[in-house]
Amino acid sequence: MSDPNPHHERRWLILAVLGIAQLMVVLDATVVNIALPSAQKALHFTNDNRQWIVTAYALTFGSLLLLGGRISDLFGRKWTFIVGLLGFAVASAVGGAAQSFGMLVGARAIQGAFGALLAPAALSLLTTTFTDAGERARAFGLYGAIAGSGASIGLLLGGALTQILDWRFTMYVNLIFAVVAVMGALALLVNQRRAERPRLDIPGTVTVSAGLFALVYGLSHAQSTSWGNTTTIAFLSAAAALLGAFVAIERRAAHPLLPLRVVTDRDRGASFLSIGIAAAAVFAVFMFLTYYMQQNLGLSPVINGLAFLPMTATIIVSAGLASTRLLPRFGPRALIVIGMLLGASGMLYLTGIGVHSGYAAHVLPALLVMGAGFGLIFAPAMATATFGVAPHDAGVASAMVNANQQVGGSIGVALLSTIAASAASGFGGSARHTPALIAAATVHGYTTAFLWSAAIFALGAIVALLVFRPGVRFPDTAAQPALVH
Repeated sequence: MSDPNPHHERRWLILAVLGIAQLMVVLDATVVNIALPSAQKALHFTNDNRQWIVTAYALTFGSLLLLGGRISDLFGRKWTFIVGLLGFAVASAVGGAAQSFGMLVGARAIQGAFGALLAPAALSLLTTTFTDAGERARAFGLYGAIAGSGASIGLLLGGALTQILDWRFTMYVNLIFAVVAVMGALALLVNQRRAERPRLDIPGTVTVSAGLFALVYGLSHAQSTSWGNTTTIAFLSAAAALLGAFVAIERRAAHPLLPLRVVTDRDRGASFLSIGIAAAAVFAVFMFLTYYMQQNLGLSPVINGLAFLPMTATIIVSAGLASTRLLPRFGPRALIVIGMLLGASGMLYLTGIGVHSGYAAHVLPALLVMGAGFGLIFAPAMATATFGVAPHDAGVASAMVNANQQVGGSIGVALLSTIAASAASGFGGSARHTPALIAAATVHGYTTAFLWSAAIFALGAIVALLVFRPGVRFPDTAAQPALVH
């Protein structure tokens, strides 16, 4: 029996290529964060300017994701994927060779723009390549494991490259990922595009790109100043107005950038919300726990990365079980609710750390619990968010997954950073700022952020419980006979 899918015979090799590309995008954020202190010393930029290395990427990536997803739907996923890879690689090379702060910021902005092409194309290729229910479950389990564990792998890789070689290699390493993925894409992928190509929704593209840009910038500005700052309020207000206008435009557009049918499906909308909420809470694990283990436990960057590996292993196991065994039996609601509660439990456990706590007793148990939770959240949510989407909408649906991760992470960065800073500055009152008091205040800021992260996870559990439909929409892959091709 022949299969109309031109990728079917090469599907597992294609999954490997897509996994490499996804890993490159996901680990890039934490790799660069680890390298920031060394880059700052080499290029002589201030602490105030340091945030722009992260913000420049977030602005272009977040604001162009929906456009990137629709481009892959209109012009074909193969070439969108390859162009995204090549552009990301070239920008990484420029960033690695940067001789000034401006050159590095510019390279990061270009990285974000090409990442907005690459990420939705990769996920939509996965969605359209795996059509058999059992194989789709295994593929999304692996892909979800990469999405959930890439950040911790990035901590290890970034620490090793910075400590053993040089901070510039945290940018150059992307060339290796990109070259391998491009060669695989050229050999394995077939470009498929619609016979009748509709016109691009220019008004929708302009409003949503500007709205997402204003939202990400406003959140970043809140982190560096305050939520009451005039510029922060102006950008967040503009974001609300522009995104509201975008929804109104999409309701009337003949060929909308984001067809509202993609987001109005109840389970798909719940998946987008779950991904965004979890991304906001997950931020606390990698940022504040990294600071704690390096500054308080005295771990080197490499050992710090190794300390996250138990969580990575747990995510891989949890995501695989969730996708192949649990999701077809219980549906997404039960799994994501349990995953959110496990995330909240891990965060609550971390509120007990002190200045002189140990890794094995006070950090490792939380990492294992949260790893299990992250696997139960991200793999089922990503699979549900793209399940049942028409092939011509796969790119923009995939872009919504990435957009919710990006916006959720930006909210987490801004909210939790300001909460932690406020808690630390208010600790101890008017007492003299001795080294011991400063250390205690810093840890108090971390534990306050962990407490708020637990609350965010609890909110995610409530949202998942209320919004997801009960029951199972996925075929029972265990009972389904294997198809012969």
